[in-house]
Amino acid sequence: MEKLKGELLEMQRERDWKQFHTPENLAKSISIEAAELLECFQWNNSYNLNEVCEELADIVNYCILMGDALGVNIEDVALEKNKKTKNKYPIDKAKGNSTKYTKL
Repeated sequence: MEKLKGELLEMQRERDWKQFHTPENLAKSISIEAAELLECFQWNNSYNLNEVCEELADIVNYCILMGDALGVNIEDVALEKNKKTKNKYPIDKAKGNSTKYTKL
């Protein structure tokens, strides 16, 4: 993750893009890229893996830049959220079940 973050921040620095990478702009970009990912599955279950990977990479990259813009480590934030999710969905109630935690 640190290698990727380093490369993204270097590219940002080299192109003087930090001025555009505000939390608001990055949130918009994440949403736009997520919509483009969804578009890969719009009409049926067949998809182009390369296109899906391109959109997924865009989302991950913007999320890392968002973490930087907010001064948080995106890996730490994701790991902390995962702990909370594990607690909300205990194995004995959630295994093989897609029901929302409030209804388990």
